[in-house]
Amino acid sequence: MNSSNRQRQIVVALMAGTMIAGLAAAPGVALAQATAAAPPPAALATGPSATEGAIRSIAVTGQQRLEPDTIMSYTKLRIGQPFSQESLDQALRDLFETELFADVQIRNDNGALTIEVKENPVINRIVLEGNKRLKEDKIRPEIKLAPRQIYTRSKVRADVARIIELYRRQGRFAATVEPKMVQLDQNRVDIVFEISEGPKSKVRQINIIGNDKFKDSRLRSEMVTKQSRWFRLFSSGTSYDPDRLAYDQQKLRQFYLTEGYADFRVISAVAELTPDKQDFIITYVVEEGDRYKFGPVKVESDIRDLSGESLTKRLPMKQGDWYNAKLVEDTVDTLSETAGLFGYAFADVQPDFNRSKDDLTMGINFRIGNAPRVYVERVDINGNTLTQDKVIRREFRLAEGDAFNSFLVKRSKDRINSLGFFQEKLDIEQKPGSAPDRIVLETNVQEKSTGELSLSAGFSSLERFIVAASVTQRNFRGKGQELRTSINYSAYSKSVEVGFTEPYFMDKNIALGGDIYRRDMNSFRYLNNTNNRDTTYEQTTTGFQLRAGVPLTEYMSLALRYTLNFDDVTLDRNTYYTDIGNDGILGNNPADTCDPIRAGRYLCDAIGKRTTSSLGYSLIYDNRDNRIRPTRGHNIVLSQDFAGLGGSVRYVRTRLNGGQYFPLGSGFILGLTGEAGYIHSLEKQRLDAAGDPVEKIRLVDRFFLGEPNMRGFDIRGIGPRVKRYYLVAEKDADGDPTGEYIRATGNNRALDDALGGRIYYMARAEVEIPLGSGAREMGLRPSVYVDVGAVAGIKDPKLTPFPGSCSVTTGTGETATTTTVQAESLGVCATPPAGSTATYLDGSGFEEVYLGDTLKPRVSVGFGVNWNSPFGPFRIDVARALLKEPGDDDKLITFNVGTQF
Repeated sequence: MNSSNRQRQIVVALMAGTMIAGLAAAPGVALAQATAAAPPPAALATGPSATEGAIRSIAVTGQQRLEPDTIMSYTKLRIGQPFSQESLDQALRDLFETELFADVQIRNDNGALTIEVKENPVINRIVLEGNKRLKEDKIRPEIKLAPRQIYTRSKVRADVARIIELYRRQGRFAATVEPKMVQLDQNRVDIVFEISEGPKSKVRQINIIGNDKFKDSRLRSEMVTKQSRWFRLFSSGTSYDPDRLAYDQQKLRQFYLTEGYADFRVISAVAELTPDKQDFIITYVVEEGDRYKFGPVKVESDIRDLSGESLTKRLPMKQGDWYNAKLVEDTVDTLSETAGLFGYAFADVQPDFNRSKDDLTMGINFRIGNAPRVYVERVDINGNTLTQDKVIRREFRLAEGDAFNSFLVKRSKDRINSLGFFQEKLDIEQKPGSAPDRIVLETNVQEKSTGELSLSAGFSSLERFIVAASVTQRNFRGKGQELRTSINYSAYSKSVEVGFTEPYFMDKNIALGGDIYRRDMNSFRYLNNTNNRDTTYEQTTTGFQLRAGVPLTEYMSLALRYTLNFDDVTLDRNTYYTDIGNDGILGNNPADTCDPIRAGRYLCDAIGKRTTSSLGYSLIYDNRDNRIRPTRGHNIVLSQDFAGLGGSVRYVRTRLNGGQYFPLGSGFILGLTGEAGYIHSLEKQRLDAAGDPVEKIRLVDRFFLGEPNMRGFDIRGIGPRVKRYYLVAEKDADGDPTGEYIRATGNNRALDDALGGRIYYMARAEVEIPLGSGAREMGLRPSVYVDVGAVAGIKDPKLTPFPGSCSVTTGTGETATTTTVQAESLGVCATPPAGSTATYLDGSGFEEVYLGDTLKPRVSVGFGVNWNSPFGPFRIDVARALLKEPGDDDKLITFNVGTQF
């Protein structure tokens, strides 16, 4: 028996040694085959084949960087301890698991063990080749290998997988990465990742199987993923994204549930990569099921302050309507908000569904569970580093100890957002307090820059070249105060302003503010409907304004103001004055007067110095969710200014404006805005130099309408105006004068003076169009709109036609004399004396026409884009005037652009 056992042990030992030796002799795996498994450990035993005994000695050979003791510490082999073939195999596995060695062998010579190692190389550097679409700063953070680390195949494989996954996130599923190893001296290597990026994988086709009620095109329109087509060249939705695939399944389910298909489900969604790895073909298999209608719907409330019967009557769905899951979700939110209005912050609203497959109805019982009435324990504010707590707290409509009210929480959020001090992601979280009937309102804000120091330059279609400098701090000292100074300069206007506003004077809900300013404005007129301009009057205004405002209710407030202005309206004396002083120098003598033939009576009436002392008020109602960029709510403002508390001007100016905003869904916002105004003079009738009555409301106090308020029309392009047409002699086909005189054509042969009006109105319907997240980050906000408006209501001005002049030549030869005389009538030159010839001087005569004084609506339609460009705010509008009156000046394209530096 002992001999038989010994023989079996010898056979087993020989077989095990042969297998291990064969594995050790196998060739190493190339780096290009990085996905292959690591070679198994090999143990070579020489000398006697004994499987048991004691270790007499351990030697380590082949190491370059590691100490022998370090290598031995990775194993459990110790001198003097017994060993076996299993313990040697375990030692090999332990050494390979360190990933420090490319090869390991253990030799046994009667208990004298020799561990032969071949260390893995050290990485010298990591090289990326072929990456163009993804820059190195995007790839290198994904690579875990680094210089001076020990090279291992497993780490290389992991890095290859990370790089490929990075490209797949970019939609490049055809990308491949091949690692290469370049051997260097001193057992060092360079690792080279050769990247083939491949094209971006598009969605070639979206197939839908199982849909009978809706066409494929209708269902595809609900998906975020779109089929790749030439007209979607700039769309990001044509790239394949696994996360988007799952989202589209939810979109399909939401669509069917809103259409009443309560049993709808997506059986499978498969994305197949084409053989060329260029595109994906996505296939959805759906099961639509039956369409349901609402069955009996009711509300049951366990809260005594909420009547289930009353709430049932207000439910948006009725029995017999098509089932709509989105409507159910909205109803749950509405009921929760209603419970919150009564102080039940934690009311649980659960819809219980009663589905009947027999008559295909879905009955719903909205159950409002009992909950304690909740009171505000405290208000916590986090994230404000500059803004003082009181600035935020005073906008809260709830204070510690108040009964919770969800409406007031939302109102508080809207008011804080309207400050403009914080990012739009402001959130007021409702957290349980120290007791079941206590709640903590935690406000998390993220401050944004409220100070602006800018120098800007730009070009405007209205004022041409513009230079401006301004310093504005809308949250001065963190107290919500506004301090601003500005200097503006353009070809037609100059101004310097300083203003300050304290929204809570002495910590009371009273706003106080004031402005001091100096404004110089050069009015201009267009020449013959061209872009050439002619400066008319110059208006210089120096003054100040004091303001105060108090709230009357939560949404209504009253603003008071006092304004004192010193105005000086002048005309260029060299251009528009007559040489009454007879000194030969036009405009040099104080006796020189404004010439109505040169300027027009309406301009002559406007010149002079005056003082305006006015007291005004504004009654404001505003419940918009955001005063800066509203999405819902409305506002109405009634303003009146009474001029005549001293000064030389007396009138009452009244304005009414307002707007209503509606969210249309999917990011679309409809804004309906309108305004109107009327100014009534309190002055006595004034007479001109000829004794004729003139318009009581001076030119500079009237209303004007056009660009930029009414798009599609030029600056002051709507309303009463005087056009002056210059006359030329009419000629027949042979070029000979006919004796008649007609309006000249061509540039600079007509003048257009807008006179403004006493009354105006304007209305606008505008829809803001949402764009993708990328466009929103760029600050693009396109919109389409319709503008309607008119201005009219002044006394017809006295026109000043001028018949023109003739050149009269008397005599012949050296004795001939030529003089210029005024024609006797418009269009016909006086009959010259006997022996004389008269020639009409083209362009010396003119006729004036009064146009545009009507309240008939002018209508324009168009689209525009706001862009917060790197060069500053940019706005471009393309609008076409659909309805206009004779004399109106339309304009197709307007834009404004500036830059900050």
